[in-house]
Amino acid sequence: MFAAAALGILVCMALAMARALAGPTVYDRIMAVNAFGTKTVLLIAVLGFMSGRPDFMDIALLYALINFIGTIAVLKFIRYGDLGWPRNTPDEPDDL
Repeated sequence: MFAAAALGILVCMALAMARALAGPTVYDRIMAVNAFGTKTVLLIAVLGFMSGRPDFMDIALLYALINFIGTIAVLKFIRYGDLGWPRNTPDEPDDL
Protein backbone atom coordinates (compact mmCIF):
# COMPACT_ATOMS: atom_id res chain seq x y z
CA MET A 1 0.00 0.00 0.00
CA PHE A 2 2.74 2.47 0.95
CA ALA A 3 4.79 1.39 -2.07
CA ALA A 4 1.91 2.34 -4.38
CA ALA A 5 1.61 5.70 -2.63
CA ALA A 6 5.34 6.30 -3.01
CA LEU A 7 5.14 5.44 -6.71
CA GLY A 8 2.20 7.81 -7.18
CA ILE A 9 4.09 10.59 -5.41
CA LEU A 10 7.12 10.00 -7.65
CA VAL A 11 4.92 10.30 -10.75
CA CYS A 12 3.48 13.57 -9.42
CA MET A 13 7.00 14.81 -8.71
CA ALA A 14 8.02 14.05 -12.29
CA LEU A 15 5.02 15.98 -13.60
CA ALA A 16 5.82 18.93 -11.34
CA MET A 17 9.42 18.93 -12.55
CA ALA A 18 8.22 18.89 -16.17
CA ARG A 19 6.05 21.94 -15.43
CA ALA A 20 8.98 23.67 -13.73
CA LEU A 21 11.14 23.18 -16.81
CA ALA A 22 8.46 24.11 -19.36
CA GLY A 23 6.50 26.77 -17.45
CA PRO A 24 5.70 29.79 -19.58
CA THR A 25 6.14 32.29 -16.75
CA VAL A 26 8.40 32.50 -13.74
CA TYR A 27 5.39 32.22 -11.44
CA ASP A 28 4.39 28.90 -13.02
CA ARG A 29 7.90 27.65 -12.41
CA ILE A 30 7.92 28.78 -8.79
CA MET A 31 4.55 27.13 -8.21
CA ALA A 32 5.85 23.89 -9.75
CA VAL A 33 8.98 23.95 -7.57
CA ASN A 34 6.81 24.56 -4.52
CA ALA A 35 4.59 21.62 -5.49
CA PHE A 36 7.73 19.51 -5.98
CA GLY A 37 8.85 20.42 -2.47
CA THR A 38 5.46 19.50 -1.06
CA LYS A 39 5.58 16.14 -2.80
CA THR A 40 9.06 15.64 -1.37
CA VAL A 41 7.65 16.15 2.12
CA LEU A 42 4.99 13.53 1.39
CA LEU A 43 7.59 11.13 0.02
CA ILE A 44 9.77 11.50 3.11
CA ALA A 45 6.76 10.78 5.31
CA VAL A 46 5.74 7.70 3.29
CA LEU A 47 9.28 6.35 3.23
CA GLY A 48 9.49 6.88 6.98
CA PHE A 49 6.36 4.82 7.52
CA MET A 50 7.57 2.16 5.09
CA SER A 51 10.84 1.76 6.97
CA GLY A 52 9.17 1.87 10.38
CA ARG A 53 10.89 5.08 11.42
CA PRO A 54 8.25 7.67 12.32
CA ASP A 55 10.99 10.14 13.29
CA PHE A 56 11.22 10.95 9.57
CA MET A 57 8.16 13.13 10.17
CA ASP A 58 10.40 15.61 11.98
CA ILE A 59 12.62 15.82 8.91
CA ALA A 60 9.56 16.18 6.67
CA LEU A 61 8.19 19.04 8.77
CA LEU A 62 11.52 20.83 8.76
CA TYR A 63 11.73 20.46 4.98
CA ALA A 64 8.17 21.82 4.66
CA LEU A 65 9.14 24.94 6.63
CA ILE A 66 12.26 25.46 4.53
CA ASN A 67 10.21 25.00 1.35
CA PHE A 68 7.64 27.58 2.48
CA ILE A 69 10.17 30.19 3.56
CA GLY A 70 12.22 29.66 0.41
CA THR A 71 9.19 30.14 -1.81
CA ILE A 72 8.21 33.35 -0.04
CA ALA A 73 11.79 34.66 -0.29
CA VAL A 74 12.02 33.94 -4.02
CA LEU A 75 8.66 35.57 -4.70
CA LYS A 76 9.66 38.64 -2.69
CA PHE A 77 12.95 38.86 -4.58
CA ILE A 78 11.18 38.65 -7.93
CA ARG A 79 8.59 41.25 -6.92
CA TYR A 80 10.88 43.85 -5.31
CA GLY A 81 14.34 43.06 -6.63
CA ASP A 82 15.81 42.58 -3.16
CA LEU A 83 14.96 40.86 0.10
CA GLY A 84 14.12 44.01 2.00
CA TRP A 85 17.56 45.09 3.18
CA PRO A 86 17.82 48.83 3.76
CA ARG A 87 19.35 50.81 0.95
CA ASN A 88 22.03 53.37 1.70
CA THR A 89 21.64 56.87 0.37
CA PRO A 90 24.75 58.96 -0.35
CA ASP A 91 24.44 60.92 2.91
CA GLU A 92 24.08 57.81 5.14
CA PRO A 93 27.01 55.82 6.51
CA ASP A 94 27.58 52.29 5.19
CA ASP A 95 27.56 50.58 8.59
CA LEU A 96 23.95 49.83 9.47
